[in-house]
Amino acid sequence: MATIEKNYEVDNRTGLNHEGLAANTPVRRLTATSIIGDRVENEQGDNLGKIENLMVNLHDGSIEYAVIDFGSFLGMGGKLFAIPFSELHIDEERELFIVRRSKEYLKQIPGFDKNHWPDTNDHSYFNDVNMYWGSSYYTQP
Repeated sequence: MATIEKNYEVDNRTGLNHEGLAANTPVRRLTATSIIGDRVENEQGDNLGKIENLMVNLHDGSIEYAVIDFGSFLGMGGKLFAIPFSELHIDEERELFIVRRSKEYLKQIPGFDKNHWPDTNDHSYFNDVNMYWGSSYYTQP
C-alpha cells in the first residue's frame, strides 16, 4: 500500500483534510465520538452490537473499558457490558472493532442494566470484569 504524505501545516492553514480510501491510514488515533456508535463483531463476523460509551482513567488518561450494547445478539436485551479496551481490535477497512472471543465466552460477561450503571467509584464491578477477562489491571478501592 502506498504511503500518503501528509502536511499538517498546509491542512491547518487551508482547513482541508486528506481524502480518499487511505486518508487515515494507518489508524493511530481516533476521537471518542468516532468510536462511540461503532459496530463490534467477533472473528466469525457475527454482529455483536455497538460501542455505547468509553470509560476513561482520569489518572493516566487511558481508555480502560468500552461499554458495549450487545443487544439481542446475546439475548440479554437492555444490558450493557464493560470490556477492557485492550480486547478490541480495529478493522480499518470495515471501520469496526473485533472482539477475539467466542459467543460462549461473551455470554458469560458480567453485565449491567442500561438504566442502572455500576457506581464507577465502587471498584468491585470493574475488578470482576478484569478478573473475567484475565486483565492484570486492578482498580484500587
